[in-house]
Amino acid sequence: MTDILPAEADGSLERLAAAALWADAEDAPLVVRRLAGPPGDRVWTVLATPDRDGAVFASIGADGAGHIDLIAVDPAAQGRGIGRALVGAAEEWMRAHGAAEARFAGNPPCYAWPGIDVRYTPAACLAERLGYEQYRVAWNMTADLPARYDEAEHEADLAKLAAAGVTVAAAPVGERAAVAAFVREQWNDKWAWEAENATGLHYAFRNGAYRDEEILGFAAWGARPLWFGPMGTAPAARGLGVGRVLLRRCLAEQAAAGQTSAQIGWVGPLRFYSRAVGARAERVFWLYRRALG
Repeated sequence: MTDILPAEADGSLERLAAAALWADAEDAPLVVRRLAGPPGDRVWTVLATPDRDGAVFASIGADGAGHIDLIAVDPAAQGRGIGRALVGAAEEWMRAHGAAEARFAGNPPCYAWPGIDVRYTPAACLAERLGYEQYRVAWNMTADLPARYDEAEHEADLAKLAAAGVTVAAAPVGERAAVAAFVREQWNDKWAWEAENATGLHYAFRNGAYRDEEILGFAAWGARPLWFGPMGTAPAARGLGVGRVLLRRCLAEQAAAGQTSAQIGWVGPLRFYSRAVGARAERVFWLYRRALG
């Protein structure tokens, strides 16, 4: 029987994630660090084998459901039942914290993936073997960097914003309270947390004195390491091109940081991103759940 014990999210788990998650080797250590720094009210844990050849992050969602946020087994240790043991230990932890349902699904705002990437076939097989049912499909889009777009359209967007008295700017870390408050009011606490914790945050506002601005839209990147999102435009500003301008500013910043492509996470409007920056649908995720008896 494999022992599964509480663990620290240290460098050994970062190395394990990089080795096990072949499709995410570049940012897997960053994801481990992000999951280890969730919102202050989140109930979460890390469980691992004594030899650190297998680990699982689990958490409780705002609706009380349990989430398997990340599971990793060293390639050299696969086939020994470690994955099953990790899921079992995570489920026991969930039950102890009152969860009636377990999910292989992202727990926003601090998540690794929307669900199980379909390319991680063993993980999907494990979920189905343990009685989990697929209940939703999510997808990402990929934008090559530097982003490709119509320069004339972009200049027209900037001119339209200027004519409407709208300015776009970056919001540095530590100076995001007003933007976060706008995001919270227009959308939800989850997006507000992502805006505050993103690597880069850009926003649009109606010209006015500092702290008297009328914020109209925002776009963030790096809340989930290396990915773009979330982004939103207030109803009063739709049709001005705010979203396209903010998206392109973020992608330009990601390119300047050395990225050659950007994942646009948990996408809704495929057509918008395809037209705005030539993004293509690429990563597909299956979300699974099952009742905890």
